[in-house]
Amino acid sequence: MKRILVLLLALTLLTPVFAQAEGPRTIESAEDAAEWISILFGDAPETLDSGWAVTEQVQASVAQLGGMKGMARVFASLGSLVKIGAPNEISIEGYQIYQFPCVFTLSSVDLMLVLEDGAVAGLNTAPYSGQPEEASEADFEEIGLALPVASLNGELPGTLTLPRGEGPFPAVVLIHGSGPSDRDETLGLVKPFRDLAEGLAARGIAVYRFDKRTYVYGQEIMSDISFTPVEESVEDAAAAVQLLAQQGKIDPARILVLGHSLGGNLIPAVDRALREAPVKACGYILMAASARPLDVLMREQTDFLYSLLPNVPPEMEAQKDALFASLDRLRDLDSLPESEAIAGAYVPYWRWLASYDALSAAGEITVPCLLLQGQEDYQVTLEDYALWQNALGKNPGWTMVTYPGLTHAFTPGQKTEGSNVYARGAHMDPQVIGNIADFISQITSQY
Repeated sequence: MKRILVLLLALTLLTPVFAQAEGPRTIESAEDAAEWISILFGDAPETLDSGWAVTEQVQASVAQLGGMKGMARVFASLGSLVKIGAPNEISIEGYQIYQFPCVFTLSSVDLMLVLEDGAVAGLNTAPYSGQPEEASEADFEEIGLALPVASLNGELPGTLTLPRGEGPFPAVVLIHGSGPSDRDETLGLVKPFRDLAEGLAARGIAVYRFDKRTYVYGQEIMSDISFTPVEESVEDAAAAVQLLAQQGKIDPARILVLGHSLGGNLIPAVDRALREAPVKACGYILMAASARPLDVLMREQTDFLYSLLPNVPPEMEAQKDALFASLDRLRDLDSLPESEAIAGAYVPYWRWLASYDALSAAGEITVPCLLLQGQEDYQVTLEDYALWQNALGKNPGWTMVTYPGLTHAFTPGQKTEGSNVYARGAHMDPQVIGNIADFISQITSQY
């Protein structure tokens, strides 16, 4: 996350000078420090102008911003303050620092309040060190619920996460991104679908997630030349809605579908499939939904990850060249045999994608849609978001939100971390889960 430097901590000054008006309140404890931060991000930050002690440097800097109210505006990109965690106390060369992990509506950061003799000497941000909000097990229960797959004469193991209570509850079906994936959509140490299930269930919304067909039946699918995204995700998404509607604690009129990455791209196809089904979705959520062709994204992602390497070994450069040469063959699909495999998929898979226009199909959706995008996502970027916005941003049924400092999995991070961002056990930002819960509650309240 880009660090916000509001007031510089002048550690190199040997004789700092302070000007405190007689009577201003000094910060003498962690409780005082938390109160100061709460006021700054509250409704009346201007009350800090005369009521609390600050150094001369801070006083001069704040004056240029128009007072403490102007200083609060510098942090506007974080959103509203939701929670202040327990601080870590540090002492450096006479300065006392309270480092508070803070949750804001748009991001989570550490606020570092710097003090000299109780007067505020600086306020900086640092990467978030706190633990994400964990839903209490008392807030939900989980039951096993397998999804039948008639064409394979089998089933996909799944989990239905239910809020406590009798119901019936609104519910959402989760659809994975590209590649084989378990029901948690595990990416390294990150499990975004588990975070969604627990977070939404704690807010009164049931969630159904299941292991992806390519995850469970990978060997069988490898020999199926006719396999397309319809069999990979669309059919199972539509079937999951029907299965969910049969559960006693679920309200069949209040079921939504959420797709992540390629799953978000396929939401319009899911909507088309559900038009022929007994139970339809009352809304959709698209998270980091790709709008451009899959092969274009594969090239872009590969180029970006290679750009992060200080040196590219010849064998890696050869692998990249081979991948791009293979993708080049997609320019003339009609000349290829059905059994040709390109980047792990047979020609019919690529032909289906080439014929599918997600943006155009999305225009046919008649129920509310929420589209979310992390600004630090290198896999599906703001370029994709702009395409969605240009095509559907003026449609009153669509709501679109971007989040600074969030990655493809909607966890805190930076693009320049590349895939290493999944090596941390980070959780989905609570504001994202909150926005989804609010959207679901808003549209299901009409039923």
